[in-house]
Amino acid sequence: MRYVLSIDVGSQSLRGCIFDEKGNLVAKEQLKYPPFKSIKTGWVEVNPDVFWQTLCQVCNNLKNNHKDLFEKIEAMSVDTFRDTAVLLDKDNNVVRDSLMWSDLRIADVSESVPFGRRVAFALVGMTRTIDALRKRIRTRWIKQNEPENWAKTKKIINVSSYLNFKLTGKLLDTDAAQIGKLPFDYKNRHWSKKSDILFPLYEISHDYLIDLVPSGQSIGVVSEEASKLSGIKCGLNIIGTGSDKSCETLGMGCLEDNVCAVSFGTSASVQFSTPTYFEPEPMLPSYPSVVQGYYNPEVQIFRGFWMVSWFVENFASSYTEQAKKEGVSVEELLDKDMQKIPAGCDGLMLQPFWQGGLTNPEARGAVIGFTDGHTRIHLYRAIIEGILFAVREGLERLERRGKKHVDYVTVSGGGSKSEAICQMCADVLGRPVKRAHTFESSSLGSAIITFTSLGVHKDVKTAVKEMVRYKDEFIPNADNKVVYDDLFYKVYMKMYKKLKKFYIHLEDRF
Repeated sequence: MRYVLSIDVGSQSLRGCIFDEKGNLVAKEQLKYPPFKSIKTGWVEVNPDVFWQTLCQVCNNLKNNHKDLFEKIEAMSVDTFRDTAVLLDKDNNVVRDSLMWSDLRIADVSESVPFGRRVAFALVGMTRTIDALRKRIRTRWIKQNEPENWAKTKKIINVSSYLNFKLTGKLLDTDAAQIGKLPFDYKNRHWSKKSDILFPLYEISHDYLIDLVPSGQSIGVVSEEASKLSGIKCGLNIIGTGSDKSCETLGMGCLEDNVCAVSFGTSASVQFSTPTYFEPEPMLPSYPSVVQGYYNPEVQIFRGFWMVSWFVENFASSYTEQAKKEGVSVEELLDKDMQKIPAGCDGLMLQPFWQGGLTNPEARGAVIGFTDGHTRIHLYRAIIEGILFAVREGLERLERRGKKHVDYVTVSGGGSKSEAICQMCADVLGRPVKRAHTFESSSLGSAIITFTSLGVHKDVKTAVKEMVRYKDEFIPNADNKVVYDDLFYKVYMKMYKKLKKFYIHLEDRF
């Protein structure tokens, strides 16, 4: 049997997973990060060395606890969360703490974009979207508010690039890892040209950017210094993969047109894998897949299953106390009570836009239908149903724009551990839902690319067949589907249009 190591760098913790060529997870270590800095409400910063130090600790734990397996590792890969820039100075030292993808500070956009581009954006109705993008370019905020740090900055890279650098000593990354607010041409998988319509928005010249290689290629070997710190064998080959979401989609077996991947993570998402490039919405790109020749069009619900944590923190203190006494998770207790509430939540409807996206920057959350018979468990179920309605809207939009039809859905992420939520997903989407044999889908996807690169499997499709299995399947409940179809089309899909003018006023006012 042959083995590879996958490092999955998440927003809250880092995992080191050893897989064999059949897709079996044979060893795993996981560590949570210390709390990130939050100087002001909505500001989230972290020193990128936290990720490097955690990686080293996780790998040393793997070496100490699984010595025989660790010594048999033939290659490794690293996948990370997206949209978090690391600023380096002329000596490749970190200039300042990184602003996480969840950081909500906004840049000043009072200065207009060039006239020709401004007209083009207006013609396609994307002016608000472009302004939202400019506001959220965090390097732009640093340039405006910290000119001394900006003057020191010579390279702008992603977290994946930084960890590659710490492991190999080389500033190199893959084309499938460049998902964030950098001038990247997603369709052609290279840095944008100066003539590209969006290039000026980032205010980042090519001098700040690093070399890229196609996913699936080697980006170097573990250096002697990195080996001493991490315990990883010096000279071990590092295969470049891509972003965590793309690896997750592949690790869920989503490679054909008739299947999509739904992630129930901090940020919920719907993704296809397709060889045809198409935009989920005008000027919103499909992302490059970790599989060369493929793309991952995506619809994202930015706060997703973070809303469960929000609910627990604000409304479920008694459940938290009970969970400690019984030695179970809070979510288990909430799911148990949630199942006592019928589909449709006795008329309580929730729109889960606790954070707007680029195409709907004004979006806010809304709950309608309250009566004196509703309880906090109704609100909890309404959150889950609202997220699933948003997933359905995203899925159907991707089907329309991509001219595809999805026969079944694969699910992963923290929320997929709940059988109740998986069944609700099948009922809301009206399609079978399959759950993979491991919850470590991102790590598995990265391992698939690594084994294929080593020649263990002749191609990615073969690797998926050999390494991805489904442990259970959830079939839509016909009665619940009728309820959800009615609420989705007659209420949920009409809520945003009815409320949009109020959202815009609130965004402008606050």
